[in-house]
Amino acid sequence: MLKELNIRNFAIIEELAVTFENGLTVLTGETGAGKSIIIDAVHMLTGGRASQEFVRHGAKKAELSGLFFVPDHHPVFEKLTEVGIDVEEDEGTIILRRDINENGKSVCRVNGKLVPLSVLREIGSTLVDIHGQHENQELMDEKRHIFLLDQFAEKQLRPIKEKYHRLYEKYRSLKKEVQAININEQQIAQRIDLYQFQIQELEDAKLSVKEEEMLLEERKRLQNFHKIYEHAINAYEAISGEMKGLDYIGEAMSALEDIVQLDEQFIDSYEAVSSSFYALQDASHQIKSVIDELEFDPERLNEVESRLAQYQMLKRKYGSTVEEIITYYEKIKKELNTLLHRDEALQQKEQQLRKLEEELENLCDELTKVRKKCATQLSEAIMNELRDLHMEKAKFIVQFDRLNNFDMNGKDYISFYISTNVGEPPKSLPKIASGGELSRIMLALKTIFSSKSQITSIIFDEVDTGVSGRVAQSIAEKIANISLNSQVLCISHLPQVAAMADQHYLISKQVEKNRTYTTVEKIVEEKRVEEISRMMSGTEITELTMQHARELLQLANEKKNEIKHGLASKGSLPV
Repeated sequence: MLKELNIRNFAIIEELAVTFENGLTVLTGETGAGKSIIIDAVHMLTGGRASQEFVRHGAKKAELSGLFFVPDHHPVFEKLTEVGIDVEEDEGTIILRRDINENGKSVCRVNGKLVPLSVLREIGSTLVDIHGQHENQELMDEKRHIFLLDQFAEKQLRPIKEKYHRLYEKYRSLKKEVQAININEQQIAQRIDLYQFQIQELEDAKLSVKEEEMLLEERKRLQNFHKIYEHAINAYEAISGEMKGLDYIGEAMSALEDIVQLDEQFIDSYEAVSSSFYALQDASHQIKSVIDELEFDPERLNEVESRLAQYQMLKRKYGSTVEEIITYYEKIKKELNTLLHRDEALQQKEQQLRKLEEELENLCDELTKVRKKCATQLSEAIMNELRDLHMEKAKFIVQFDRLNNFDMNGKDYISFYISTNVGEPPKSLPKIASGGELSRIMLALKTIFSSKSQITSIIFDEVDTGVSGRVAQSIAEKIANISLNSQVLCISHLPQVAAMADQHYLISKQVEKNRTYTTVEKIVEEKRVEEISRMMSGTEITELTMQHARELLQLANEKKNEIKHGLASKGSLPV
């Protein structure tokens, strides 16, 4: 359930903190007071689309936060674990927070951890179900009907659908492969020619990472030949020239050798100088040997430059490094082999595809069988609910049609049909149902699904618009019934709904210093009687309307007790 809601700088709300309880909470007030803005805030908090228009004029950002209490083993815990959010399941507290900046961008947090909006939306969808004035459009879209039926039959369908989805993904992937093989013959011939040319070019080039490195080193030497030769001669002369390095070190070595005969403390110095003399002598010989072999070969430099240019040309065509070129070579060899043997590959894949189609067809039959069984149950359940909503003559049918191709849901095309008048055959629901009838059908679905769903909070935003009299009373009782399984927040203009509330909040608007402010007040006793009286009569409250309001509240309490005891007798609610 949603326990606390905090709103700051959101639309006309400067700052608001509301505490909610279990059961049915009704929000009432004059039109334009800001009732729907509070629902909008919950919608944004649970991942709804936002924009800078929701940020209060003059503020840098809008801030929304909500505290939810969630029962053990709720599906949300699995999602929280997936995204690495810690939560103590036995405590069951989840805090959602969303800041909407003046540029329209959002910062979302769950239990203090930053999350993407998509994650906030997934988590929010398991906690809150918002049914707005225009949500009946879901019933007007036949493509959505299969999802409503599958939601009703979720427990029975889940194992079959999971198996079907796994096979369907394999089927889609394999079908793409078959389509790729079956592309235009001219395109295939062109691709074969291209691959054969590229493979031949790369094989003739005989590229090697090691060769490229050696060529780069060789080019450096050839380009700097004169500088290398000059410095090598200078080094050799400095070491081996007359009265140069070796001569001086040789004299030092001879002198130290004579001293060692007289004083052994010079032995380390003698050995160091001696080692240096012989090391320099070896280095001198090596330098002389290299100098003797050094020879400038302009032709070789041209060969090296030409080979390196070939490397660069192939890199521009096939990859930025030799490793990438080799990887590309292996890839096109494999693709060429597939193209050259495509008939054999196509035959094999088509055989696999036919086998998958047979398996999918069998699973589709299973899905249809379960759906039809559950569709009968759904139809009966909806008609029972509609009878309570004064649509006693309504006949509700789930129509099944078979698709030619597989999709994510199998091969069933589901559409809801209804007849609201005696003697009229059932027709497609979107074509004949009025707005009031759609509201009652959706409310019937919500009533049925509320006992199955693990959603902690259901919000109704003026779903009772356009109804009155006994239908209004039935809607009030139906919403109260739903609140026995889930927390319900309801914006309403109907006194019958307000009277059924377990908690009643009055939303009002006031102007101070040329700014508009929305306030929320929990009302009880006489103040609640006054508000229901206002809802019944309009602006003028009389003693008679006050008396009617008290009577309505008394009847509502009796009806709530009947509902609770009625469920308790069925084992759904403890007395």
